[in-house]
Amino acid sequence: MDGVNSIPDLLRLLAVPAFAWVAWRDVATRRVSDRTWIPFVGLALVVVVWDLSLIDTGATRRLFFIRAGLSVGLLVPLSYAFWYVGGFGGADAKAFVVLALLFPAYPAYELLGVALPRVETTIGVFSLTVVTDTVLVGALYPLVLAVRNALDGEFSLRGFVGRPIPAREATARYGRLLDTGSTRGGLDLDALRMYLRWRGLTLGELRADRPTYRDPESLPANANAPGDGAIGDTAADGGPATDGGVHTETDDPNPAAERGTAAEVDPEGIVDTGASNGPDDREDPWGAAAFFDDIDSAAYGTTPADLREGLDTLTTEDTVWITPGIPFLVPLFAGLCIALVYGDLLFGGLSAFGLL
Repeated sequence: MDGVNSIPDLLRLLAVPAFAWVAWRDVATRRVSDRTWIPFVGLALVVVVWDLSLIDTGATRRLFFIRAGLSVGLLVPLSYAFWYVGGFGGADAKAFVVLALLFPAYPAYELLGVALPRVETTIGVFSLTVVTDTVLVGALYPLVLAVRNALDGEFSLRGFVGRPIPAREATARYGRLLDTGSTRGGLDLDALRMYLRWRGLTLGELRADRPTYRDPESLPANANAPGDGAIGDTAADGGPATDGGVHTETDDPNPAAERGTAAEVDPEGIVDTGASNGPDDREDPWGAAAFFDDIDSAAYGTTPADLREGLDTLTTEDTVWITPGIPFLVPLFAGLCIALVYGDLLFGGLSAFGLL
């Protein structure tokens, strides 16, 4: 190809400010619009075709195709698999797809006489280097949490995965509740906000009159559209969640509004969700089952039991633990920057110890 600082490689640097922006969005809102990635898919196609036009020999061209095949063939299915099982959100998966298309092979830069990246792997697939560096950066996150909690006087295993917050502030945070005394996640706070919007209530109102609102007979006659669980109006653009949440099958932020259905209470006080009203329908604390029946959605992996337990905790405790999760686009941005300047951290470290 055309040596260092080629036009295709310089165009690839446009990904740096774009990923800086999506990393900020990930921290601030945990949502990134699908429209963000469309220009970069187009850019990836342009620079890859441009790269091919600069390759002179058949052997080099075959090597480029092999690297491109490994980049796309490994990262795209892996990203989809992690999204499908809830390992990370839709925006995270799309970011990896963009990287796989945009950086199939190592770019080559020279700055002030220094060749960048400094460390290249033998296989030469740059997108895999970005993933490696991202994972290593992300592995520091639990340590940062633990140190922060230790400075606040909190010493426990939960300190590696969560933070204590005032219970009344739960609706202003992203993450999941932690089960009492454990590191297992419970109620997703996006699902909590969906539930509160569906009922037209605030967490403060539930805390102030817990017995009334825990009774399913208090469900509204006409429930509201639950939205997608974003804080305030931060998800007005309909961007997918990035924190490991899974939207409805259609990624529709207002599924109940489109269907025009809602849980109703008949004159005898029986909750009507469109399903049969058996003897256990009156025994649905908080109307959790009615909520999920109405929205017909997994609500970020939350179950009716998770919702009930979470509401019981949030309305009785003053302090709760949440796991904020890793805003994955932040370490991804850091991994991209490290890869462009240094190269592969793992490969460099193993080589330094004579293991490669």
